[in-house]
Amino acid sequence: MTTGVLPSGEARPSQRGEEFEKEVTRGVEILRGDPKAAIRKLSWPMIVAILLIAAYNLADAIWVAGLGADALAGVGFVTPLFMILIGLSNGLGAGATSAVARRIGARDKKGADNAALHSMLISFGISVILMGILLAFLRPILLMFGAGSVIGYAMEYGRIIFLGTILILLVQMAYAILRAEGDTKRTMYAIAISAVLNFILDPLFIYGLDLGVAGAAWATVLSVAVVTIPLTYWFFIKRDTYVTLSPRKFSFDPRISRDILRVGLPASIEFLVMSLVSIIINALLVQISGTDAVAVYTSGWRIVMFALVPLVGIATSIVSVAGAAYGSREYGKIKVAFRYSTVIGVMIAISTGLLTFLLAPYISSVFTYSSESAHLIPSFILFFQTMCLFYPFAVLGMFSGSVFQGTGRGFNSLIITILRNIVFIVVFIYLFGIVLGFGEFGGLYRYSCRGYPWGDCRISLG
Repeated sequence: MTTGVLPSGEARPSQRGEEFEKEVTRGVEILRGDPKAAIRKLSWPMIVAILLIAAYNLADAIWVAGLGADALAGVGFVTPLFMILIGLSNGLGAGATSAVARRIGARDKKGADNAALHSMLISFGISVILMGILLAFLRPILLMFGAGSVIGYAMEYGRIIFLGTILILLVQMAYAILRAEGDTKRTMYAIAISAVLNFILDPLFIYGLDLGVAGAAWATVLSVAVVTIPLTYWFFIKRDTYVTLSPRKFSFDPRISRDILRVGLPASIEFLVMSLVSIIINALLVQISGTDAVAVYTSGWRIVMFALVPLVGIATSIVSVAGAAYGSREYGKIKVAFRYSTVIGVMIAISTGLLTFLLAPYISSVFTYSSESAHLIPSFILFFQTMCLFYPFAVLGMFSGSVFQGTGRGFNSLIITILRNIVFIVVFIYLFGIVLGFGEFGGLYRYSCRGYPWGDCRISLG
C-alpha cells in the first residue's frame, strides 16, 4: 500500500506506519479496505442514526402541531436559524472528518489525534461566539423573517434552543471524529440514546408539564446534553477509540487549522446559503398565503428529510471513505466509491419518491390531527406530491459534494452550491411564484426541480 503526502504539508507518514498498525481499530480497517464494502458497512449505522434524528424531529413537529397552527408556524420561523446552527456544526464536522480521515489513510496517528483536538477547540470557540449573537439578536431577526403575528411562540422556542449552541456543536464534532475513524456504530448508539430520550420528554414537557413550545425546545436541548455522557466515557474513560483526545497530544499547528477550515468553512457556508433560501421562501409564503403556508412548508420538510435519510447516510460515509483513500493516495478507490454509491442512491431515490407521492394523504394526517390544524390537509398533500419530484436529482449533488469534502476541496462544492441556489433557485422562485402568479406551489415546484432544500441534504446530527 502506498502512503501519501497530505495537502496541509505534513511529512510523508510512512515512518509512523508501525505505530499505526499497532493501534488500528476495526473501523480503520474498514476504511482501508474495499471501498464498496466500506460504503455498505459505514452507511447502514449512519442511516439508522439519521433515521432516528429525523424521527424525533418529526415527533417535535407532531406534538407541537397539537398546539395549533400558530405554534407550528412559530417554531417554523426559528427553523432557518436553527438550520444555520446545524449547518455550521455539520460543516465544521465535515472539515474534521476530512482532516482526520486523510491522516488516518496516510497512517499518521499523531497527526490524526492533533487534527481531532484542533477540531474540538475550533468548534468550542465558534459556538461561544455564535450563541452570544443568536441570543442577543433573536427577536429582531425573527421579526425580519416575518414572524410578527407568532413572535411569542418563536421567541419562546428559540431562546431555549440556542442556549444549547455549545453542546450541539461539540457533540456534532465528536460524531465527526468517530465517523473519520470509521466508527459509525457508536455514532448510531449515541444518537439512539438522544432520540429515545427526546421521544419521552416531548409529550411530558409539552403537555404533561404544560410548557407548550418551550417544552419541545427543552426536550431537544436535554437530549443533546445527556448524549455527552457516553461520548465522554468512550473518549476519556474507556479510551478504545483510534483517535485520542488528550491535551497532552495537542500541538498547535496553523496548517492543521487551515486544513480543517478549508473544508469546514465552505461546507458551513453551503448550509448558510440553504438557510437563506429557506428564509426567502418563508417570506414568499407569508406574502402569498400567510403563516399557514410557513407551517406547511417547514413541517413538510421534516418528512422530506425523513425520506432522504438513506441518501444522507451514504453521503456521510463517502466523506470518510474518500478522505482515507485520498490520504493513502489510492485515488481509484474514490472513483469506485462514488460510482457505486450513485447507482444505489438513484435506485433508492426513485423508490422513495414514488412512495412519498402515493402515501401523501396518509403522511399529511400526522400534522393535521387536531381541529386547529385540520384545515391544512389539502396543502400538506399537495406539498408532498410536489416536492417528492426532486429526490432522484439530489443524488449527484449530495455525493459529489461529499467527495469534494473528503479530499479537502470544500471550495469546489461551495461554488456549485452558490450557483445552484442563488442563480437558479431564487430566480425561479420569484419568477414562478410571483411574476407568473403560480403562488406558493409554483415557487416550490421550481425549488424542488432546481436545487436541494436545507443543507444540500447533507447529514444533520443535531
